[in-house]
Amino acid sequence: MRNIIESIKATEVIVPSKPDSLNSDSVLDKDEAFAKKFLTGASWTEFAIQPKWIIEIVLKNGLIGIGETYRSASKELIETAIKTFIGLDILKINWRRLPVTDQRIYEAFETAILDVLGKILHAPVCQILGGAYRDRIDCLGWTGRRTPEDAAQKAYEAMKKGHKAFKFKCSDEDPVRLWTDEIKKKCGDGIKIILDPNQRWTNVETTLRLMEGVDKNIMLGLEDPILHEDVEGFKFLKQNLGIPLYRHISLPYTQNIKDIIAFVRSDAADGYNFNGSAYNSLLLAEIAHLEGKQCWRGSEVDLGISETMGLHIAAASINCTIPSDIFGELVRENDLIKEPIQFENGSALVPHGDGLGISLDYSALEKYKTGQSLVTTYEKNNYILDPTDRV
Repeated sequence: MRNIIESIKATEVIVPSKPDSLNSDSVLDKDEAFAKKFLTGASWTEFAIQPKWIIEIVLKNGLIGIGETYRSASKELIETAIKTFIGLDILKINWRRLPVTDQRIYEAFETAILDVLGKILHAPVCQILGGAYRDRIDCLGWTGRRTPEDAAQKAYEAMKKGHKAFKFKCSDEDPVRLWTDEIKKKCGDGIKIILDPNQRWTNVETTLRLMEGVDKNIMLGLEDPILHEDVEGFKFLKQNLGIPLYRHISLPYTQNIKDIIAFVRSDAADGYNFNGSAYNSLLLAEIAHLEGKQCWRGSEVDLGISETMGLHIAAASINCTIPSDIFGELVRENDLIKEPIQFENGSALVPHGDGLGISLDYSALEKYKTGQSLVTTYEKNNYILDPTDRV
């Protein structure tokens, strides 16, 4: 009975971005369709003011596991998931196939469960996932769309912090050749660049036009330039562009782990960016490894709980050797954890404590909560739900 889930609390939070962490002031993002597709609000730069939910799972033995949803998660689906988990024995759940269907909340409950499991077993989450291949994860610097001068400055700042690679979001309106020219002038050979249009270059012809004249030696790679369904287009660019081509498989967006199959069959990418639930991400990494390809841990520019979980997943992924998208501390005002992720020369250290190896910062939670919360307590085979709780 000690390992029964006694109560679950979900607290909605909004943690804004830091000043000058996204686009240059003069670069306006008006693509409403893109914003809607990726659940970022009225524009892409509003992603940080979309709500997230912090999950706390409490066992009868007093141990607590914490998790974090992706942005714009459904309150109703969270409430349904809470009702599903309440009263279950944490040691009798199939940890690889949790009873949650929506991927934007799945990982939050998975993270909380694995966190409390680690505390029961006195092991870090990466050990529960099979064991760590590395104890530090190389990480990218990151920012949004920039003027060429700002792009060079952001890359320079990241280089000085020890990052070996930097990632830019971009659209077909951005002069990416001028970006890389200015970065080369300011940084020399000190840093590599990933450009990530999030499919906004749409097709092969636009991609070839925008990449014309870009210094190939400065490029670590190009991520998702064209539409995902154009597998042959990816394959053509991989064979003809002269720089590594990467495919992002984001389970919270696509919700289909099978997306990798067409790319493996066509040999259409040089590597992959994976984000989503732990066991599915590990499965994707193993498939890519069998293909002879490397990967990295992706994100949605998250808070500290999700990024720490990402570190454990990256540590347990055999081929996660490309610098990962773990950089929320560069972008968000606060990470909501007491023990910030530790960076050394552009790498994040994997926590070695029980579970995630971190704890929730309740003073920060109080500051950034919206007032929306859900609390459910298990009592004699029933649950007591108070959806208006604001404690």
